Amino acid sequence: MKRLMVFVTMMASLLVVTSPASADSGNAYTVKPGDSLYEIAAYNGIPTTQLMAVNNKRGTTIYPGEQLELPVDPNTYERGLLARLVEAEAKGESYAGKVAVATVVLNRVESEIFPDSLYGVIHEDYQFTPVMNGEINKPASAQSKAAVREALAYQGFDNESLFFYNPAKATSAYLSKKEVTTVIGNHVFLR
Repeated sequence: MKRLMVFVTMMASLLVVTSPASADSGNAYTVKPGDSLYEIAAYNGIPTTQLMAVNNKRGTTIYPGEQLELPVDPNTYERGLLARLVEAEAKGESYAGKVAVATVVLNRVESEIFPDSLYGVIHEDYQFTPVMNGEINKPASAQSKAAVREALAYQGFDNESLFFYNPAKATSAYLSKKEVTTVIGNHVFLR
């Protein structure tokens, strides 16, 4: 019986051990002693280069206690929601324009000035016209779904755009003060 108790105690202590790359909460991870960038990336199923890009790292050196941002990893519902938003916001735009719109939403999730979930960013008051007028409830095209997949795969490798607008349809004194990162089709992207 004593051996069984020792075995059970040993097994219980093993169950408490967590992977060095398990996320603390949401899209953040606190580096623990012995962690490597490679292990954290592998555990989360992302390329090391993407983890480096999301955290603006030029090398692989990390330190215990350092906070690392992990790329947004949406569930099926959130992917669909983002694809429907892309379809509604960028209908008629090029594939690159659709990827850029999806990227803006993902960048907002990572930004401290916006909600920290895809749902929260998309449904934040007065941010996206398709949410307000119901266009977001229409199905997404295959191209919009592909654009979301590509934006997810390349998180961190962009111009850090947080805003976009079509100057032919909207004007904004607030956005006119922002730095233009790129122009794709009818949309101007800003940070």
